[in-house]
This record gives sequence, C-alpha cells and structure tokens, in this order.
Amino acid sequence: MTASHTHDFPKLHNAAWPGVVGKGGDGGDPCIDLDVMLDLTAAAEVDGVKFDGFDLFLFAPHVDIDSTDDQIKQLAEKASRRGLAIGSVVAPVWPPTGGGSAMDEGEGRKKFLEQVRKGCRIAKKLRDLGVRPHGVVRFDSACSPEDWAADPDGNQKKIAETFKQAAAIAKDHGEKLAAEGEICWGGMHSWRKMVDLLERVDEPETVGFQADMAHTLLYTLGENAQEDRILPVGYDWKDKSVLDDALRTLTDALRPWTLDFHVAQNDATVFGSGSHDHTGRHCLASDPNGKLDIPHHASFWLRDETGRPTRKFRHICWDGCMFPNDVMMKPQTWNDILAAMIQVRDAHGWSE
Repeated sequence: MTASHTHDFPKLHNAAWPGVVGKGGDGGDPCIDLDVMLDLTAAAEVDGVKFDGFDLFLFAPHVDIDSTDDQIKQLAEKASRRGLAIGSVVAPVWPPTGGGSAMDEGEGRKKFLEQVRKGCRIAKKLRDLGVRPHGVVRFDSACSPEDWAADPDGNQKKIAETFKQAAAIAKDHGEKLAAEGEICWGGMHSWRKMVDLLERVDEPETVGFQADMAHTLLYTLGENAQEDRILPVGYDWKDKSVLDDALRTLTDALRPWTLDFHVAQNDATVFGSGSHDHTGRHCLASDPNGKLDIPHHASFWLRDETGRPTRKFRHICWDGCMFPNDVMMKPQTWNDILAAMIQVRDAHGWSE
C-alpha cells in the first residue's frame, strides 16, 4: 500500500510454476530454477508496490512432493528472506507426475489421492511455519476430455467420488481444494460440466473452483464442448457488450464455487507445450491481441452480482504459463504483470 495505491488486499502473488510447466520437453526451453523465479518476483516493483508472495507447483525441480520437514523449512526460509509469502500450491495429481486419473477407480484413484495427501501435508507444514497465511491446494481430474467422453455420466460420477475422497483428506489437514477450470481436463472441460461436477461433489466449503481468466475465456467459446458455448459462432470481438454478457453468464454460475483466482490475459486461441497441451494461451498483460480488459473483466469474479466486492480471496495470482524463457528473464515482463495486478487491486480491493 502506498499513497497512490491505498488497498492492501487482496495480496498480489506471482506463480512460480511457469518456470516448470511446458518446459524441459524435446526442443523446448529448459526449466527455470525456483530461486530464479523467486528473485524475478521479488525484484519487480511498480510505484513502490511489490509482489506480496508467490504460488507453487509441488513438483521437482521446484519442490519435491516428497520433501522432508527440513526441506520444507528451507523452502519457507527462501520465501521469508525475500519478503514473500507462499499462497496456493499445486498437487501433482497427473499420471506423468506420479498421480493418476480421477476416473480410474483402481490404482489411478489411489495414486491421485496420495498426491493430494502429500500436497496437503506440505501446505499445512508451510502454514504452521507461518509463511503461508492463505491459499488452497489446487488439483484437477487428471484425465482427458476424449477419455471422459467414452462414458460421460459414468465418468463424471467416478471423478466426483474421487474428489469427495480428496475432500476428506483436505479436511484432515485443515485445507481447501480448488479444481482449475481448464478445457484440457475431462469433466471440467466446459463451464456446465464444471458446475455439474462441483454439485455432485457437494462439498462447497472444502472443494471449489479455481478461476483463471485465460482458461475461463475459452469456456465461453465452447472449446471441447460446443454444446456449452456462450458466445455466438462468428462473434465479433469488437462487440464488447456481447463478451461482457457471456462472461456474466459464466461467472454467475461459477463465482459461488470459486476459492482461488488467477489474473491472466488470453487472445482466444488454444495453446500447449510439452505434456501440458490444448489449453488456453496465456498472453502478456500488454499483448495487443489480448481479448480481455483485465481490471474490468476481473470484476466479474471479484464482485458479486450487485457489483459489491466479495472480499473472498485473500490473495490473487498471476498465471503466465508457457511464456518463452527469453520473455520470462526480462525484468520488464514482471513489472508489466505487476502493474496489471495493481490495477485489479486498485479497482476491486480493500484495506484492513
């Protein structure tokens, strides 16, 4: 908070996982070390305002999901000495990272739940160490829309049961789970399917939604689920009122379930890299092709249907997955992102 920026909530976080997600594949950019990501985050500053913290992917080379207590303490110290808090963490529930499909009632579910358990353990340890004042544990269904489509109702029931069991694990650790709404995950690939899944789980205090502005924009286009498209086919992006109406429909349905929020930009195209394929393209905050008015459209998630700030999220996070490394290593990239985050907080935040 400064003289020109008077709100101190929600806290502003950067995500560390863009240094890992989509990296390290054949011919792709190498992973960016966690310490480098944290240094870039800590160095960013706009009008005297800095990032308050960062969110984490609990997977090597950043954070080993099997970290010892001593390693978790070292992680907490990395954050503290940079003046950063830790917020939400991502449990590596996918088969390539040691997890399994939430549709698999056998070994897949067992591995999925074990990764949730390990993720909740680390999240609780960080909370107990005082470096993680708020945040959720993120997960998703870890299966493709194509596999889900072989038996939509049956697979939706299986995913819901896995999520219910995950909720019990989270409760044991005093944690909450948020399912990220991306078009690349079965049973979560459309806004209607996402609402249906959350209703089937029926644990609104423990299992909710994580909204990412880049991903949820593709929900309005019906990518992977044309029957649930909101924007008309052939929509003219110059007609801002139509986009606003579509996003109101979307957010009115998902806002009540939303526990975690990512500020992002999207150019309405699908992108993927490495093992993380066919998802919403994250664009730079200043990208001229971006279709979102970031502070305006963030309001649809941060304010209720009457326009009042919900004050539901103690922190918000920027997600810049799959930016090229040469872009990520430029300090100006993070200053531009921080500036966009500050605009969001100035417009919709509060002070305590």
